[in-house]
Amino acid sequence: MGNEDQKPMVVVTTATKSMGVSIILTLLFGPLGMFYSTVLGAIIMSVISLIVGLLTFGLGLLLTWPICIVWGALATSTYNKNLVAGKVA
Repeated sequence: MGNEDQKPMVVVTTATKSMGVSIILTLLFGPLGMFYSTVLGAIIMSVISLIVGLLTFGLGLLLTWPICIVWGALATSTYNKNLVAGKVA
């Protein structure tokens, strides 16, 4: 009789993101590959890479591209840790 007041338990399952896929996408596509791991980071690095690339005739991408790879890997790691801890919706 007391079961009418209880709400059913809801379990939401979400797959983790692959670190390998994240690294390969950012290695091949730079800031565009970051959309897999972090949308905001991808937008920020796309704008920065565009500006730096134009100002340095493309040579600045030798600096921004590795930053994209590291940022994408860190974002994937953080996402997966938060997902396991139950903090990601």
